[in-house]
Amino acid sequence: MTPKSIFEETLPERLKAKGDDILKVNAVYQFNISGPEGGTWWVDATRSGGAVGAGENSGAKCVISMTDGDFVDLVSGKLNAQSAFFTGKIKIQGDAGLALMLGSVLGV
Repeated sequence: MTPKSIFEETLPERLKAKGDDILKVNAVYQFNISGPEGGTWWVDATRSGGAVGAGENSGAKCVISMTDGDFVDLVSGKLNAQSAFFTGKIKIQGDAGLALMLGSVLGV
């Protein structure tokens, strides 16, 4: 599992399954993933079933930065988001309240 496969395959299916429930988040997230498998992606939780794309999204209200390995561990449930934040494995820019909803967006 790589960040690319998560953003291209796993997350679109998870978001689609949430349907209108994802609208409760009503925000766009930007993910800046570092490391050899890294890249930039965005997740749009402002429309039913959400959307995921590669690159940067200037409308993002919350920017999440982390390493590729930590991101994979987070999505697979091996890494707790709160402990990752407090140990510096996740860096947040923008609306910190949206960061608290990250688990529901990622489906963890």
